[in-house]
Amino acid sequence: MGEIVVGIGASHTTLMNTQWDKVDHLDEAHSFKTALETASEVIHKHKPDLAVIIGSNHFRGHWLDLMPSFAIGVDELIASGEHGTPEGRQKTSPTHALSIANHLLESGFDMCFSTRFVIDLGISHAIQYLTKQNQIPVVPIMVNSFAPPLPSLQRCLDLGTAIKAAIELLPDNITVAVIGSGGLSHQLPFPDWRAPKSDNDVFLVDSWKNGRGDWQRYETRRRAIIVNAPPDLNEEFDRAFLQALCDGKTEEWVANTSADALVETAGNGANEIRNWLIMHSATRFSQGEVLAYAPMPDWLTGMGVFMCQPN
Repeated sequence: MGEIVVGIGASHTTLMNTQWDKVDHLDEAHSFKTALETASEVIHKHKPDLAVIIGSNHFRGHWLDLMPSFAIGVDELIASGEHGTPEGRQKTSPTHALSIANHLLESGFDMCFSTRFVIDLGISHAIQYLTKQNQIPVVPIMVNSFAPPLPSLQRCLDLGTAIKAAIELLPDNITVAVIGSGGLSHQLPFPDWRAPKSDNDVFLVDSWKNGRGDWQRYETRRRAIIVNAPPDLNEEFDRAFLQALCDGKTEEWVANTSADALVETAGNGANEIRNWLIMHSATRFSQGEVLAYAPMPDWLTGMGVFMCQPN
């Protein structure tokens, strides 16, 4: 019987890799980085056999030519390597991944699966800073966060429940770390692909439609659009969400939060909170602690790390 030994929710940003010199003087930046190190130490102390990493897609592995709500990698895992994140093949456990995928299908989740799963920072940031590249086999699960229509918040909670059941069916007392990567509040200059407005919007949507296998061709302009975006954070929202996690009241939080209100209150980047919801549901909403939190306008994001260890 498999067992989840630790759950982690963590923000991500490649600006940690490419613009650290601009924040090296900030205590908040060091606190976040230290919190990632602490979470990683706890993960490795448990010596898990597997890490299920739930993350988003920033249009390097999945594209508008075929965008699933949920997708799971069941064999090869390829990191795109943008902006200092891991690149190339990552360590996986295909037998366990396929077992989880099969159970999710049997549970009513029509999971898209891939035998050559391409990830970007939405998952590889967690590999870089939490599981430490190629030290723990990874089962990647992608949640569509930026190409509406998106899966509902409740559907994400239900997926977490199914993931927990799938892990418990794994043989040989397998131990598992579950990680949700992304969020918290932030506004990316990503348009709704259905209604682009500006020249930059049209450019980005074109890159999402035609970037498969050729995303580097768009990257210079795309990166400039993102890096130069004005920060739009909501500290009050972030702290309330983190408190709900700590108190084990995530179900109540979801019951009182609509998907539209989530974006209006905390920005389109807050859609990545779905990954945290899935993680916390998989732990059966275990109470936990915030290892670090700060609104970081330099990184355009509310940066937080949450940890729980199910009893």
